[in-house]
Amino acid sequence: MVHTAATDSQLWQIFCDGSAVPNPGYMALGAVITAPDGTQHTLSRATHTRGCNNEAELLALMAALQNAQSRGAQALRIFTDNSILVEQLSTQNAKPIERLAGLFDDARALLGAFGEVSLKWIPRHRNGEADTLARAALGLLPKSAMKPSNKKKRA
Repeated sequence: MVHTAATDSQLWQIFCDGSAVPNPGYMALGAVITAPDGTQHTLSRATHTRGCNNEAELLALMAALQNAQSRGAQALRIFTDNSILVEQLSTQNAKPIERLAGLFDDARALLGAFGEVSLKWIPRHRNGEADTLARAALGLLPKSAMKPSNKKKRA
């Protein structure tokens, strides 16, 4: 994976996430693609197929890459909360996941179409917008809406 040396005026950012509900289950993807001028483009799509969360994450990344490519992006900074995705796509000697090997090969081919790419792991709480988009494609509420309130009820 080539580390990005592009200037901010050339750099596109992608935050991507996939969901499989239950896991494995029906898959959906979400992504926020930000152009160098700050314009944001979002993806929120159900695949209508079943798979695991890692497969959904890969599909989300590939859809975001195709979208960015169609918009003329050449330099990317990509963020995901899936450490397996980062390991498989950034490490030369990563132990292959046989069931997903073809998808990882497809993702590598898409990544290779860009001049400069960096792929970074981020904690889940920093990937909330992409997660919300993926969950919405399955008709689910954002995870933040599901947390019980810590507020005490007044009598």
